[in-house]
Amino acid sequence: MKRRRLETADVLRSCETGLQALPPQQRKAFRDITACRTAALGGWVRRCGRCGHQQISYRSCRNRHCPKCQAGRSAEWVQARGADLLPVPYYHVVFTLPEPLGPIALQNQRAVYGILFAAASQTLRTIAADEKHLGARIGFAAVLHTWGQTLTHHPHIHCVVAGGGLSADHSRWVRCREDFFLPVQVLSRFFRRRFLELLDQARRKGELVFAGKLQALPQPARWAKLLARLREIEWNVYCKPPFGGPGQVLKYLARYTHRVAISNSRLISLKDGRVTFRYKDYRRGRLPRTMTLEAAEFTRRFLQHVLPKGFVRIRSFGFLANCCRREKLALCRRLLGCEPQEQAPERAPCGGETPPQEPPSQPCPNCRLGTMLLSETLAPEAFALSEARSRSP
Repeated sequence: MKRRRLETADVLRSCETGLQALPPQQRKAFRDITACRTAALGGWVRRCGRCGHQQISYRSCRNRHCPKCQAGRSAEWVQARGADLLPVPYYHVVFTLPEPLGPIALQNQRAVYGILFAAASQTLRTIAADEKHLGARIGFAAVLHTWGQTLTHHPHIHCVVAGGGLSADHSRWVRCREDFFLPVQVLSRFFRRRFLELLDQARRKGELVFAGKLQALPQPARWAKLLARLREIEWNVYCKPPFGGPGQVLKYLARYTHRVAISNSRLISLKDGRVTFRYKDYRRGRLPRTMTLEAAEFTRRFLQHVLPKGFVRIRSFGFLANCCRREKLALCRRLLGCEPQEQAPERAPCGGETPPQEPPSQPCPNCRLGTMLLSETLAPEAFALSEARSRSP
């Protein structure tokens, strides 16, 4: 009999004590992931109309932080965005927050991650529009990741940027130089200045909270010292060489857009309350390594990457912004002299979860001649009982 693969849900289930101490959104992610594709969520019984073979399938939780639920959503999103690609080079630009900002970001996820998006997008658009560099109005998609390979807190934004853009008067397409997009040092320093400006504005407006060890940080002297320290260090902005073509862009998007902090395929074992998993050591040339953590520490690290409710982690800017995408892409294709693309269906919002859908009919895996027909719907009674129990004092 084939052994079932270890899943993140198995590790979380081993740490169910102390669930009430978690913030509401982390508690919801914990419940959803541990219940995903189990009897707790209910499901369907299907029977072959020819040979009588029976199958039970359970509902998915559809939580955007669940390792088992993201592959399908990624494929849908990539298919919809494939029609947006232009016949130009595409670049991969990464904006990373320095380590001293990590504790502030963890206590102010919605505010700081929002500032990270704003600073990164303003940096790319401003530098690209400068006639000294590209002199064009660009378009790009940006994806927020908050983790490193070992589940540590590492907020950064991946941007997939078209290598060129519209001129200021929208009369021509401006191409970037071959194998060069924008100067990384210029991007890094503008990004640093803009992020710190927006962060300081948020503090002065009272939009940030400081608790625990950060309680004294808003004091003017301490805050000024932190900003001075952050201005002295180089901020990590990385621009990779252009993708080889639209196929590589789509492959990249499929891998990055709906990724969660760790995939089940990286888990090796869970034994005596300790979990071992694979990771790549980027400081040593992506060398493959393994790490073992206490299950409670693994759970803590995993759940710190649960985003605030409704926070959109995949965003589009410039001529790819939702408000003008169709019109501007049609203009770009006309200026590039390429055929118009058939419009892809609009995707569902990326900020939250979508309800589970009944699976489609499938051929019988036993006789391969009949069709598996729905014979019974299983109610999610066990899940309702466990949820009520978790809310009781």
